[in-house]
Amino acid sequence: MGYIIAGLGNPGDEYEGTRHNVGRMVVEKFAKKQELSDWKDDKYTKALVAKGKVGKESVVAVMPETFMNNSGKAIAPLVKNAKQAEKLVVIYDDLDLPLGTMKISFDRGSGGHRGLESIIKHLKTRAFVRVRVGVSPATPSGKLRKPSGEDAVIKFILGKFSPKETDVLKKVLKKASEALELVVTEGRERAMGEVN
Repeated sequence: MGYIIAGLGNPGDEYEGTRHNVGRMVVEKFAKKQELSDWKDDKYTKALVAKGKVGKESVVAVMPETFMNNSGKAIAPLVKNAKQAEKLVVIYDDLDLPLGTMKISFDRGSGGHRGLESIIKHLKTRAFVRVRVGVSPATPSGKLRKPSGEDAVIKFILGKFSPKETDVLKKVLKKASEALELVVTEGRERAMGEVN
């Protein structure tokens, strides 16, 4: 039983390059670097799937083709039990972290992220790995300047990165892709120790 690595986001060209699609961007970078198979449209899971090996571990990379709030529907068919859920790694955008940062955690709540809530609901467990990638602006001193109010938040997360932000994003995508490799080859504890 190998790892399932899921990058959350919304399908469709209009969402490409938006903050809400950071999870998908990381998984695409990871799949390319690890030379996984080409992405295939899997009707059974309603997701794009790429497979291969990373070190000795088999890996299935997944980008749900459901909208963010229904991510659990695409992931549930791949995760049959709680033991398997422990080898699920979900990558997603996090408004509570500044752009350019990331954190790895295990068996935590959703933090209000609807994609994560959907996965927890469908799998009936929180015991899986998360890679949270920050998307919020911060002051030079590192204080978060995240948008407030639902409309502002939606507008922000569905917005595209500015050219200046894209430079920072490229670095964190590389770091996040390397963190996924670490989780798969060295285990989550080691990855958390090194990344956090």
